[in-house]
Amino acid sequence: MILVADSGSSSSDWMLNVPDSKPLFFKTKGLNPFFVNEKEIQNVMTDVPEIIPYIDEIREVYFFGAGSITPDRREIVSNALTALFPKAFIAVESDLLGAGYATCGSTPGLIATLGTGSDISFYDGNDLKPSVHGIGYVLGDEGSGAWFGKRLITSFLYGKMPKDLENKFSEKYALTKDAVIKNVYQKERPNSYLASFAMFMDEQRNNPFIDKLLTDGFDEFVRTNIMTFPNYWDYKCNFVGRIAYTFDLHLQAVCKLHGVQVGKILRSPIEELFHYVVERETQSVDN
Repeated sequence: MILVADSGSSSSDWMLNVPDSKPLFFKTKGLNPFFVNEKEIQNVMTDVPEIIPYIDEIREVYFFGAGSITPDRREIVSNALTALFPKAFIAVESDLLGAGYATCGSTPGLIATLGTGSDISFYDGNDLKPSVHGIGYVLGDEGSGAWFGKRLITSFLYGKMPKDLENKFSEKYALTKDAVIKNVYQKERPNSYLASFAMFMDEQRNNPFIDKLLTDGFDEFVRTNIMTFPNYWDYKCNFVGRIAYTFDLHLQAVCKLHGVQVGKILRSPIEELFHYVVERETQSVDN
């Protein structure tokens, strides 16, 4: 049995091929190794009742996750999964590579994630090329949920939000300066906390302030990330993530303005990724 995961910082999607049945799908918290350790990953997984009956039958686990970009970070996830699935082969790769498999298959193109965080790389049809991007929510993550959430909160706290929008924001979240500082600087997963405010934009997308914020955020992502690739206009740029999917019209408009070809836009790549991996491994065994 093959278990495939696509993990962001806020949530993870999992699919397991179950013989003579449809694939089993379940969700967990995000397992970004920059924010969780081995023990925390194990604790999250042992709380998933769906997987318990199959633990000894799972022979392969393919984990594609945000933060799994260096050997030491991948080792954190690999060690945790090995303890949980002792009989399985474990492979841990970045979420961008998983997005490449899901959207491009064997066709070269640009792969971008726009969810809690943001990242981009060039996929050559088989693997990712080295990238200078993906520097996290403090230094980067342009156009991500965390980026938008930060700007919503700061505009609210600084009194720069239009009054009608400020009232709606205040009513929905009842924020205080002290609460924000505590969550951002003292609690776990500050990037997910910031990103949790981004969906306010979906409710208020027709507000001129929100409209401009979305346009500015995606414009910064395109200029800072996509346009740094040579001949970016020759390749389709595929997007994965809740922010890209929810605000696809704003994203596509900004991309068109800069001559960016938009490929697929997926909220989550798990189904396409799962089928790609299972088919690839099945063919490998047959050959």
